[in-house]
Amino acid sequence: MSDISIVIASHSGYGHTAQIATAVADGARSVGGTRVHRVDVASLSDADWELMDAADAIVFGTPTYMGSASGAFHAFAEASSKRWMTRAWSDKLAAGFTNSGSMSGDKMHTLQYLALLAAQHGMLWVSLGLLPGWNTTTSSPEDDNRLGFYLGAGAQSFNDTAAVHDADLNTARHLGRRVAEHTRIHRAGLTAAAH
Repeated sequence: MSDISIVIASHSGYGHTAQIATAVADGARSVGGTRVHRVDVASLSDADWELMDAADAIVFGTPTYMGSASGAFHAFAEASSKRWMTRAWSDKLAAGFTNSGSMSGDKMHTLQYLALLAAQHGMLWVSLGLLPGWNTTTSSPEDDNRLGFYLGAGAQSFNDTAAVHDADLNTARHLGRRVAEHTRIHRAGLTAAAH
């Protein structure tokens, strides 16, 4: 089977979300035969749009600002309406991640926004697939999915440091790996159905 292609389409205002995008990419690349491309949605070229059009899966990423995706990500989503009209991304796999300075920060709203964007494009959403960590007296904030998200990867980074929590980076790697694994399964199913 030929390589699968995953594009991580993200925006990062202060560098935290870019670190998470790198972790998602690392997780996806850990699955053999996976090509990963990253595009910054704040400065898309025609070649970037073509990468997304040709991809098997697109992972959306944005910081959560004031309870929703960043302005740059919203502008990208609006610009993607040209793809919506032609159904260019229909039946591709999709997933998402976000980061905010607060533990909650209303990140769930951002993940719902990303899933809705994917649904409008006719894409197939891949959830995080992890049980929550750090939810008992014997668990730890070092657990994967320490913030307890299911729809996608949610991360928390303090506003006064450039560091991203290791557990959140591990969770992002898990998401990237899961997207790559399910993209490979999806491609195999499409190939089998065509014969």
